[in-house]
Amino acid sequence: MKPVIQLERTGCGIASVAALAGVSYQAAREAAGRLGIRAEDHRLWSETTPVRRLLKRYRLRGSSKEQPFRSWAALPKRSLLAIKWRRIRGRACWHWVVCVKDGSTYVLDSSPLLKRHMRTDFRRMKPKWFIAVQRLPSRSVLAP
Repeated sequence: MKPVIQLERTGCGIASVAALAGVSYQAAREAAGRLGIRAEDHRLWSETTPVRRLLKRYRLRGSSKEQPFRSWAALPKRSLLAIKWRRIRGRACWHWVVCVKDGSTYVLDSSPLLKRHMRTDFRRMKPKWFIAVQRLPSRSVLAP
């Protein structure tokens, strides 16, 4: 899986879904726009509903509930992580990243400020919780 760099200051949710879906940031931003999701909308980084809707658009399913982060080893094969969790004006906010486990474990971080977007500096990230992500089965047409 390849990292996707966010092209807007607050586009980490869009970029994370783009990485999971294997599409460009621009394609995910356009799909998000059609769903009424915009990077500048605070709900994108302080609620899970917009990201879940965008996941569904790409036939990806996020777990129904956020799970508390316990350890890197306990994470599923693909997950969205909430890191840099904090409160701003009483509202919870975070930075979305993607954790991938496919032989090795790494995090795809969309921040344009990073030199490397494939991260393994696990002690620095301090996730608060995660959403497990799975690809939905493709629709098949059954013959009569």
